[in-house]
Amino acid sequence: MTKALRSGGPGGVTDNEVRFLVDMYYSIQKQRVQASNRVKGLERDAEKEGNDAEPHDVLAWMFGQMDTLENQVKRVLAIYVETHGMNWFFDQTLGIGPVLASGLLAHIDIHQAPTVGHIWNFAGLNPDMEWKKGQKRPHNAQLKTICWKIGDSFVKLSGRDDAFYGQVYKKRKEREVAKNDASEFADQAAKKLEKYKIGKNTDAYKFYSNGKLPPAHLDMRARRYAVKLFLSHLHQCWHEQEISAVPKPFAVEHLGHAHVIKPPQTRPADMAA
Repeated sequence: MTKALRSGGPGGVTDNEVRFLVDMYYSIQKQRVQASNRVKGLERDAEKEGNDAEPHDVLAWMFGQMDTLENQVKRVLAIYVETHGMNWFFDQTLGIGPVLASGLLAHIDIHQAPTVGHIWNFAGLNPDMEWKKGQKRPHNAQLKTICWKIGDSFVKLSGRDDAFYGQVYKKRKEREVAKNDASEFADQAAKKLEKYKIGKNTDAYKFYSNGKLPPAHLDMRARRYAVKLFLSHLHQCWHEQEISAVPKPFAVEHLGHAHVIKPPQTRPADMAA
């Protein structure tokens, strides 16, 4: 599914370079936050003790350097997205900035994804897919991390009425909680206890043993639902633009389901077929 190395992608960088830069961005960001927290900790401790702060010029310098490099990497990724044909889609999606967008574009090859299910599997969003010891990982770890960050972004925006996927997450979680309270997940809770070794002294065990799913489990289900819907919309819009119209979802075409959530993004008129 991941694209092969290209000699010149959007913005003059290859997809392979973008994948590296996305990883580099989050690595720098983590180190920058650690350096910042260390500097603040030294100043806070000194203030409590009434002394001058322990010398931290080197840490402060490192913080500044990492902050600069982080912004430079982000600018390169922003150019990559701005010069990509699907830029309009991300422009209309609250919660997806240039780093997340570039990660998706560099990892996903729409020509190898006839259905969104291919992307879900590749991103590790299929909870039924098993990865047994000794087997090759069935998903792309980097893309899975990106999707986790996307879900986290939707959660942070769930309090805003104009955040489409944030609202999707919020409503889905409310639904999951209501069904859990009604013990509709009792069979799933039982299977969880049967399949995994869960400490009897943990809060998770208390929920599962009572036929309920723990709050964290419900939250992850709601996050995954919102992310999968977002990827479904990305697949539909990207597929229609690059290849052809997307077939109706299996549940609609063969199982009689009538409810389809259409993408809130609208392709610009000057790009319409």
